[in-house]
Amino acid sequence: FIGMTIFILPKLWCVSAGWRCVSGIRVFTAGDVKAVNGTDVRLKCTFQSSAAIRASSVTVSWSFRPLGPGHEETRPFAPLEGRFRKKVEWAGDISGRDASVVLRRVPFSFNGTFSCQVKNPPDVHGNVGVVRLQVVSTASLSEILILCVAIGGAILLILLLVMIAASLRRCHRRRNEEPNHTVFRHEHNLISC
Repeated sequence: FIGMTIFILPKLWCVSAGWRCVSGIRVFTAGDVKAVNGTDVRLKCTFQSSAAIRASSVTVSWSFRPLGPGHEETRPFAPLEGRFRKKVEWAGDISGRDASVVLRRVPFSFNGTFSCQVKNPPDVHGNVGVVRLQVVSTASLSEILILCVAIGGAILLILLLVMIAASLRRCHRRRNEEPNHTVFRHEHNLISC
């Protein structure tokens, strides 16, 4: 109860003073991401804001700090020069609180830390989302194993369904053919008597 009072009192004070209370914007990212060299990767960045979302007032900034020696790069979207030229595509939806981008055909030089900062006035203060991208030469053994198990399981499931369908069809044919054989046998028995 005491913690709740401490949390509510500043807001009540703001409202009574005629000020608009704003809490900081919160940015969420995927954290650590791996991508195979030459493939596309989505850098997910979503946000929460206490202020109404108006696409015209929201600003999104992505910056990059390479893993090795080098300086931090902050470029407006879409970069017209540098390592990210024609390599970055917008994949977000501001009204859906999504500020994600897709990196196309990632090379090893994209190893590093990507930072996503979102401002939605009056929510301009808050955390910066961080994505640590690791570009690898091939998929890891565990990823390949999961893919093989999924493909093998799908093939087995399809084969099982085909076998069940064939068995049901055979049983259905036998049931439809049985009365005819029975009648023929009875007729045959009558003739031979």
